[in-house]
Amino acid sequence: MTGLSRIREAILQALPVDTSYNGGAPPQEHLYVPPTHLKALRPECQLVVGTRGVGKSVWTAALNDQALRSRLGSSIPKLDQAEIRIGFSERPEPDRYPDAATLDQLMKAGAEPYAVWRAVVVRWLAELLGEHIPCTSWQESVEWVSDNPERVAQMVILASEQLNEEQKDAFILFDALDRLSSDWHIMDEVVRDLLRVALWLKPYPRIFAKIFLRDDQLERTVTNFPDASKLLATKAELSWARHDLHGLLWQYFLNGPNEHGQVLRELYSRTLQNDPRQEGGLFVLNDEIKRETPAQRALFEALAGPWMGRDHRRGVPYSWTVGHLADGQGRTSPRSFIAAIRQAVEDTRERYPEHPHALHFESIKRGVQEASAIRVSELTEDYPWVHEVLSPLQGLTVPIKFEDIEQCWEENFPSGPKDADAGGRLPPQHAEKGWAGVRDDLLSVGVFEQRKDGRIDMPDLYRVGFGLGRRGGVKPKK
Repeated sequence: MTGLSRIREAILQALPVDTSYNGGAPPQEHLYVPPTHLKALRPECQLVVGTRGVGKSVWTAALNDQALRSRLGSSIPKLDQAEIRIGFSERPEPDRYPDAATLDQLMKAGAEPYAVWRAVVVRWLAELLGEHIPCTSWQESVEWVSDNPERVAQMVILASEQLNEEQKDAFILFDALDRLSSDWHIMDEVVRDLLRVALWLKPYPRIFAKIFLRDDQLERTVTNFPDASKLLATKAELSWARHDLHGLLWQYFLNGPNEHGQVLRELYSRTLQNDPRQEGGLFVLNDEIKRETPAQRALFEALAGPWMGRDHRRGVPYSWTVGHLADGQGRTSPRSFIAAIRQAVEDTRERYPEHPHALHFESIKRGVQEASAIRVSELTEDYPWVHEVLSPLQGLTVPIKFEDIEQCWEENFPSGPKDADAGGRLPPQHAEKGWAGVRDDLLSVGVFEQRKDGRIDMPDLYRVGFGLGRRGGVKPKK
């Protein structure tokens, strides 16, 4: 096996086929913390906002994992000693929080979401204190908490004092709240009341609620209650800059399995003239590889060469790859980037085995095609209506006048946006405004871009995945 063949094989062995983890925690060797994400993990940050695929569920699971918290502890003191509870997530835990059907039943029986979320918190605090409250059903717990406000207040104070004596923090985490309803008005009430519960806990030292939300959930009227600004002041936004994605890539590479990791560490050392550090049995990046530096660029150039063609006119692989995976808001997800690199390596090995770099520039373009399909699938898990309204546009060429798109929609959905199936999930939040409202939602989600002349464009990431054309652009996958 040649040196390049060994590098390609090492990359394929180091990169996971799927980075979604399905609500679970990543293995330690894959845990990478972009510097901007540290704020989101600190106790005082109670509101964490981000689009699909930026790590909300990963950080929820990581904070709930003792070994991963220990790894994060060097950046956030005493995090490894914290008491952690999941207050809601996509993984069912009926003893710890109600699922969507149970919450719906409780609300139909007259319970406000505020009372339900307080019951979730009080069940947790009772366990911390070694006390018992009625919990044979969520109806019973909600009624007890509502009927015993003085006892509940005492429990919160006692829990706070106990944690202070132990010098521990306690977090209760809420994620995947969009799973709770397919009605925006109900969703607003559920989220607003949860934020009120987080505010209720705020005066008590050592006890924190941390709530992970999609951007569109926070854009609505969920913060129109007194003192909501106290929560908004703690908000952290999750995003991945170009240098964060390249840092993640080398986190995978340096910790590749067996001899494959060794091959990639040798490439790292050969390129930078220094070795990666080891901490706790894992290899960690030098600080300069976590930032957009000449060293970080040199590492990717060692893999993909200097140009996306024969000369500089076609672009630089280091920036071209991330740029063509960005949505209309300039956001790129880790899953898309890793999938594109993995596919590019497989394609290079098959089509260009004699190429002088591990990645051929044409293979990088095909990697973007593959990642585009993955990102479309990822997006439509959260927004099924997007697939419904984009499918009729397949074969069109962008940029295009919105009137032409609207005509296509009217032909396919004669009764308006309500004809677009939301798959039992939240519909377009501005559907009541007609097709102009759907357009605005697609702009907000990052699927559409609007040019200065008013025409609608699409980033390659979604244009390719949904099968639309552009002269000179990356071609849709057939």
